[in-house]
Amino acid sequence: MLTRTSLSALSAALLCIPVFSYAGEWSGYVSGEFRAFANSPTDARQHDNNFSFSAQPEYYTDWDNGQQSFTFVPFVRWDENDGERSHADIRELTWLKAADSWELRAGIRKVFWGVTESQHLVDIINQTDLVEATDGEEKLGQPMVNLALIHDWGTLDLFVLPGFRERTFPGEKGRLRFSPRIDTDQAIYSSDDKEQHIDYAARWAHYLGDWDIGLSYFNGTSRDPRFAFGQDNKGQPVLVPIYDLIKQWGLDLQATLGDWLWKFEAINRSGQVDRSGQSKSYTALTAGFEYTFIGIADSNADLGVISEVLYDERGDDALTPFADDILLASRLTLNDEQSTEFLLGMIFDSDDAARLLTLESSRRYGDNWKITLEGQAFINIPNVNTELLFGIRRDSYLQLEIARYF
Repeated sequence: MLTRTSLSALSAALLCIPVFSYAGEWSGYVSGEFRAFANSPTDARQHDNNFSFSAQPEYYTDWDNGQQSFTFVPFVRWDENDGERSHADIRELTWLKAADSWELRAGIRKVFWGVTESQHLVDIINQTDLVEATDGEEKLGQPMVNLALIHDWGTLDLFVLPGFRERTFPGEKGRLRFSPRIDTDQAIYSSDDKEQHIDYAARWAHYLGDWDIGLSYFNGTSRDPRFAFGQDNKGQPVLVPIYDLIKQWGLDLQATLGDWLWKFEAINRSGQVDRSGQSKSYTALTAGFEYTFIGIADSNADLGVISEVLYDERGDDALTPFADDILLASRLTLNDEQSTEFLLGMIFDSDDAARLLTLESSRRYGDNWKITLEGQAFINIPNVNTELLFGIRRDSYLQLEIARYF
């Protein structure tokens, strides 16, 4: 949910939005979701299967000959078992003023940076909404003021980010959670300002021939928490999230060369305390390619082959399980009227036999319906508490979602 600080930042942002009475447009979706787990849970408080419902409407209007606009995107989910997953958020609530060489945005937004498939190292503006999905793709709305300078030498985005958003985590009855559970009520901050700390960020983006280039900088509270052992108010063991102050430089590159798509992301971060308790500058990167076979078997379908290397120089002390891994994946796009797509991938840990298998597929039906089938399988996860995936080793699942768009 939005914190008190975030709501204060939102109120300030709303003062930047002019009063208007222009008719707008509503769109969005409502959906039902069912998760089926392959194994019984590790904790008796958890459940075998799970239903939930979500809705994400969107309101948009513009005026001033299209040079000003307002967008509002709320989100809500009800989950039958996990009270932490039953939540609401404002994904966007943004006023935009556009001119020939600049754009100014104020409010709450989602901003995406990154090009690789397996993870997005440079994507740091928004906090991960982990109760929605474990792949890091779902994000919470972030209060911000964003000025974009648009010139022939590229686009320079400048950000002021008031109001930190804590990461969401499944509750004690939810699946795909750490063990012991994470107690967000005891969150600790390196900054004395805690969630009221104001962060800053900038990104320059441009293209040179076949290459798209992004260079970014972030100074503020890390979106990636580390954890310490503690106890809740019942005396039960919990993990307490700790948010450090960091500085991060990021570089993302993408080259489109015929049927080849080459991708690269790298960061250098300082201030983040690792699992050994050390705070030192480190470098992490993800690099790889996607090659697409066009019109396989004389059909309209395309088949993409994807390979990426994931590296973090902290090794076993990293806050991520993807410190020295390899992704192999395949993407099948049927290019039919229903926009049918399949993505199947596996991440291999080079240090042991651990594997993460991921499935993503979707298909539209008619003008308003979409069916999505997703899943993850955790294979050969070492049975040791130091393994970051240890708590969810029995949480392999398939998820079916049916959405109605309007």
